[in-house]
Amino acid sequence: MANADATPLTDVQREIMEIIWARGKSTVSEVRMALPEGRELARNTVQTTIVRLEEKGWLNHSEEGQAFVYSANRPRRVSLGARVSQMVDRLFAGSPEDMVTALIEYRGLSPEEAKRIGDMIDKADTKQKRSTKQRGKS
Repeated sequence: MANADATPLTDVQREIMEIIWARGKSTVSEVRMALPEGRELARNTVQTTIVRLEEKGWLNHSEEGQAFVYSANRPRRVSLGARVSQMVDRLFAGSPEDMVTALIEYRGLSPEEAKRIGDMIDKADTKQKRSTKQRGKS
């Protein structure tokens, strides 16, 4: 496998990855045919983008007959995490607290959303504490 590249996906790369995540696996031709109506990319553009995604570690391929069949090498949440991290850096000067404050003040949270987010924070805190204890024992 190629080295994992943490760079967020471009719009075209993300569009192609969304197709492959949805389909499970696809050839270059299948990806091109699955593009939304009115969205035309040359076959060479799709192929080059897919090759670059494989080089960056996002895709892998197998050979079926004479065709390369591509499948995701990373789950969709990895891409979302990279985008959120980029957004926090760009829009909130690297402050997750400012992002959460903006979310709460401008959109608001339902009681159910607030509970789920609180549970996620508690779980992350517990995991961080365990990790810190493990490193202290080493």
